[in-house]
Amino acid sequence: MARFLKLTDADNIVVAIETLNPGDVADGVIATARVPRGHKMAVAPLAKDDAVVKYGQVIGFARDAIAAGDWVHEHNVYLHAFDRDYAYGAEARPTAFVAPARRRTFLGFPRANGKVGTRNYIAVLTSVNCSASAARFIAEEVTRSGLLADYPNVDGVIPLVHGTGCGLDINGEAYELLKRTQWGFATNPNVGGVLMVGLGCEAFQIPRWMDAYGITEDTTFRTLTIQEIGGTRKTVEAGVRAIAEMLPVVNEASRRETPASELMLALQCGGSDGYSGITANPALGIAVDLLVAEGGTAILSETPEIYGAEHLLMRRAESREIGEKLAGRIRWWEDYTARHDMEMNNNPSPGNKAGGLTTILEKSLGAAAKGGSTNLTGVYDYAEPVDVRGLVFMDTPGYDPVSATGQVAGGANMLCFTTGRGSAFGCKPTPSIKLASNSFIYERMEEDMDINCGDVLDGVSLAEKGEEILSKILAVASGERTKSEQLGYGDSEFVPWSVGATM
Repeated sequence: MARFLKLTDADNIVVAIETLNPGDVADGVIATARVPRGHKMAVAPLAKDDAVVKYGQVIGFARDAIAAGDWVHEHNVYLHAFDRDYAYGAEARPTAFVAPARRRTFLGFPRANGKVGTRNYIAVLTSVNCSASAARFIAEEVTRSGLLADYPNVDGVIPLVHGTGCGLDINGEAYELLKRTQWGFATNPNVGGVLMVGLGCEAFQIPRWMDAYGITEDTTFRTLTIQEIGGTRKTVEAGVRAIAEMLPVVNEASRRETPASELMLALQCGGSDGYSGITANPALGIAVDLLVAEGGTAILSETPEIYGAEHLLMRRAESREIGEKLAGRIRWWEDYTARHDMEMNNNPSPGNKAGGLTTILEKSLGAAAKGGSTNLTGVYDYAEPVDVRGLVFMDTPGYDPVSATGQVAGGANMLCFTTGRGSAFGCKPTPSIKLASNSFIYERMEEDMDINCGDVLDGVSLAEKGEEILSKILAVASGERTKSEQLGYGDSEFVPWSVGATM
């Protein structure tokens, strides 16, 4: 028997769980062509310009007539603009919270500001790309020296370097984005101490940044500039001394039992495929619903990858203002891509298409499933501090490292990343749990994947998988190492969003 899925009664396609060959029968229709696994087959005839429907939603339009049994993909599907009913708040419902006595816990690092970390790092930040190498040298020297062995509560010293900081308008949007991002990482609850390293002559001046946030140097916040200290070698030596002085203070933090409500979970997907919206993403969405019921927070992002599904989020907005703010960000992206001679359907990527995704609408409908079914409680600009609980949305690009950087700057102390093609990603200071959408990639890349969601296609319920994901989140939040942490990922994934001209 051919294995396939018809996701709703309104769909006029089915998804091949395994490859359909000519002559195979799916939903009573004989396949007329080979349909690769994860791809779509028409189960009703479509005339030219008819809507192709998956998840009960429009994902594109027939380029020409499509016969029942045909393979449905980019060769015979195109996209054009059409109206979607935003109906702000029409489906918002009161959240059913778990009774306090039954709420789950994890072992976290309580901070003086009331936040709770899942890791305890010292971060070496940089004001400019020109000080990036020095920051790396400092972190490498501390690690190589063996100093950390005496401080078991410190997870490590991490260089968080970037490629900008100069050649930008200090009164412009690019500066503001970098300023917010740097502050967000410096105050992320997974960071116990910060060393900020600059060159000295850059546009992003450390004293100006400190003044903006009322920062002063203390036992867990220090700064250095290469030009003032007298070169790279002296800066590295001074940086190592500063961290050596910081280590005993940062090591004083210890894990304490903490309500799951203190978790702020970043949601990411990368290398998505035709299974992502059926297995990993909706399973993660159930974990999100469970976390929100505990009083926790989840951050959905990647604005270009909810395009075409934004109306579903707006219907769950707790207020019209929240829905309208999300609509405004969608309009900004439409204008942004048009100004750069692009279009929103430039996404999906070649890998997404090879995995069965045909249009951005199809990809977005699957990606938005990560947000579960709970109310949308807030919409944030990139790297803004998230200050409400529940499911929120942060405006970010779809490019995973940039998007995740914004979420962590917003305060995320955990991250879940779904993938169908096998994305290689890790994050510091926030641990990243990898969820495979299919068993093929889980088995092929088991050293990179934390959870296999492919068994949903074999009968494991989404509810069971959602519980498994939340259990893993709590275990990792308590100190269990993810696969990406074991491999050493995270030092190169700090990528602030660079908007505007490089001067």
